[in-house]
Amino acid sequence: MATLAPPAASPFIDPAERPLPGDKFRDPQVTARGEPRATVTLGELRTLWLNTGTLCNLACASCYIESSPRNDALLYLSLQEADRFLDELTAPIEIGFTGGEPFMNPDIIAMLESALARGHRVLVLSNAMRPMRRHEAPIVGLARSFPERLTIRVSLDHHTRAVHEAERGPGTWAKALDGVAWLHANAVPLAIAGRLLPGEAEADARRAYAALFAELGLTIDALHPADLVIFPEMDASADVPEISTACWDVLGLTPAVAMCSSSRMIVHRNGMAGAEVAACTLLPYDEQFLLGRSLGEARRTVALNHPHCARFCVLGGARCSG
Repeated sequence: MATLAPPAASPFIDPAERPLPGDKFRDPQVTARGEPRATVTLGELRTLWLNTGTLCNLACASCYIESSPRNDALLYLSLQEADRFLDELTAPIEIGFTGGEPFMNPDIIAMLESALARGHRVLVLSNAMRPMRRHEAPIVGLARSFPERLTIRVSLDHHTRAVHEAERGPGTWAKALDGVAWLHANAVPLAIAGRLLPGEAEADARRAYAALFAELGLTIDALHPADLVIFPEMDASADVPEISTACWDVLGLTPAVAMCSSSRMIVHRNGMAGAEVAACTLLPYDEQFLLGRSLGEARRTVALNHPHCARFCVLGGARCSG
């Protein structure tokens, strides 16, 4: 498999690091100030993420999960394992497929078909490059067999080639746009995911993406938050406040803003006998966010004891779901 070396310098800051300034984020029950730490209870499960494995055709400079052509920290999820968790669901919800690059998983098409045949809406996060294009016929077939229930969200890290390729490597911009054009031409429901540069306003980014979509002839609404998902800046070097129970009233928010209030993710860690449930798509390796071997076990309350909880969910207001 041809691989791309990670770029020498990315404009994005690696969110995979976990700085622990002072005594912050050390005790799941109390903050460094001694205040009760905010917790989140799973309400209605609206999104179940299936992590297909950390192997990827790219080695991006600031991948939050550190995916690469060599990282198998999360093994390929099998159809049998995916079905074990899908069997627990009693009503249609959103099933998200993430990685790594999901289309590298040998069971990906079978897993997509299984989820769709059960009545679920399916969202696949992809870089739209060669692994996806190897499955052109089945992707089109699934899109036609299950109208408006399969969406592929393509990562375009920025609305400019220079920034996108600084993150993903030379030549990745044209290949990604070619994949986007193919999905659009074949009427496969399509969304885009981008990220904000440090200091970049979201309104400005959406206008720039809108201009790009118009130039490419894409019917994607850059102002619609599901059609164009723009993730917040994830500066792992910056200090971030801990979220105490009092913060909900101070911020005018509720625990429902956190992804773990409505979603879970299935992961198969290398060295483990089988798949298990993580609280969050951003934290597949942290033991405190691994909740059990079944969705029933994983209904446990989650303490917001990680900088990502504040950066991404509470203060960033972001979600990975559609």
